[in-house]
Amino acid sequence: MTVTAQAPAKVNAQLSVGPARPDGYHDLANVFLAVALHDTVTATPADELRITCTGPDADQVPLDRTNLAARAAELLAARHGIEPRVHLHIDKDIPVAGGMAGGSADGAAALVACDALWDTRATRAELLDICAELGSDVPFSLVGGAALGTGRGERLAPLEVGGTFHWVFAVADGGLSTPAVYREFDRLSPDAPAPAAAPDLIDALRTGDAKALAAALSNDLQAAALSLRPALADTLAAGTAAGALAALVSGSGPTTAFLCADADAAARIAQALIASGTCRTARATTSPAPGTTLVTGA
Repeated sequence: MTVTAQAPAKVNAQLSVGPARPDGYHDLANVFLAVALHDTVTATPADELRITCTGPDADQVPLDRTNLAARAAELLAARHGIEPRVHLHIDKDIPVAGGMAGGSADGAAALVACDALWDTRATRAELLDICAELGSDVPFSLVGGAALGTGRGERLAPLEVGGTFHWVFAVADGGLSTPAVYREFDRLSPDAPAPAAAPDLIDALRTGDAKALAAALSNDLQAAALSLRPALADTLAAGTAAGALAALVSGSGPTTAFLCADADAAARIAQALIASGTCRTARATTSPAPGTTLVTGA
């Protein structure tokens, strides 16, 4: 008996970051878009909690209790008075440490898979509460679509999206530490204002206007990511030269995101980025995408 769930990657159409809070987090206005790149987690009964992983950069994925998939299983089991005896196999397709919430996706997918495997019948509210305990991006990995995240990103308000947006994601060699990027942000922006969602960006999503969305995209962490990884500027320039409507660092990086006019443009830009030698690979995909879903159930 096995259960498989998949969860989407995300791109931040807007990431507005406030100053550091006393608890070390930052208040955010974070406009999430789920994109059609997925990690898949398969849960199988086992004698003890065990994590395995395959896929691109699987060797970089922790297989101990620090993995969000493992923590999701432990938290769900603890709430329902059972032991987390499960083998969780992660099939990676989202770039590792790439600013696209791959680890968060694994946590959300493991949570949904274990809920079905163990028949714990957790409510949506309980699942979201566990997701928020796991990390700031995990609730959106569960919900998908488009949403405005406030607080540290875990408080979600759904957003309307009026069409399909086409993206290319350029995958860099190696990862970037999210805490390190935030520390660099604090150094570069000691007087950061309170974060706020951009009305023009919200309108562009609602109307499905790619050009308007391109004009409104923003990421307050981009300068920090470029400071730590200056070569990302070459990738951004290559995608822009190839015809992208807009280019930005995805979340804390180092993956870079390129908004494209249509599917044909995305295919051309992906090929141009690969040919430029400024990234390891490039993937074309679309948004929005559904949140975590069961692929096969017990």
